[in-house]
Amino acid sequence: MFKTRLLSGILLVIIAFVTIMSGDYVLLLTLLAVSLIGMRELYSAMGVHKKGTDLLELAGYLGAVMYYGMIFLDFEKYGMMAVILSLVLLMFVYVFLYPKYHADEIMSAFFGLVYVAVMLSFILLTRNLENGKILVWLIFFCSWGCDTCAYCVGMLIGKHKMAPVLSPKKSVEGAVGGVAGAAALGAIYAAATHAPALEYAVICAVGALISMVGDLAASAIKRNKGIKDYGKLIPGHGGILDRFDSVIFTAPVIYYLSKIILGL
Repeated sequence: MFKTRLLSGILLVIIAFVTIMSGDYVLLLTLLAVSLIGMRELYSAMGVHKKGTDLLELAGYLGAVMYYGMIFLDFEKYGMMAVILSLVLLMFVYVFLYPKYHADEIMSAFFGLVYVAVMLSFILLTRNLENGKILVWLIFFCSWGCDTCAYCVGMLIGKHKMAPVLSPKKSVEGAVGGVAGAAALGAIYAAATHAPALEYAVICAVGALISMVGDLAASAIKRNKGIKDYGKLIPGHGGILDRFDSVIFTAPVIYYLSKIILGL
């Protein structure tokens, strides 16, 4: 299992590196594909996806496609408009096919669109910032780097449970180690790229804190729905959401912190 997980992780890093460095259409289409797969996983968990693919589910996917098209044109002008139009589309399906769908199904469909597609799109938006080729990697230092550091510290000295019911293996000591490790990675990365070390360290530390919320949020949904993994797409890791649960929360945080702290 460890070997399978390691090989899958290496492959993920390679794919991430190639697509992110390519940017533009390559990154947009990759993120759209990842978002659609992640939405399908979440829709399956939350009961939106049933046997076959019905109109409500298709409306959610269409909303994601429309959103990515709009933000590629101009996020500032069309991003929020695309989110609102996606909600209108879902409500259109709701009212004109009433009473086929319940209100909670509509809310789940819209939640899946925002939680997966909109949040992940901030990888592309960060990549498109000034110095985006450098800044975008902070997203992964905050999420995957924090996760690795937290695991190592937790295994060595972890004693106090952080969320005993939701995630019994996570410790307070591990969380502190994860944040500190992410901050250190940010500072080292800044030194290597001739960027401001303190600012990068602060961005990574805050991002690491938020990434833990993303990880625990995804676990909470799985606990509520009685499932172990969201999918089986990535050997040794599970589904898209199992691997990108923390990235989903970290990407918007890095985007906005970069704009605020670095004045972009």
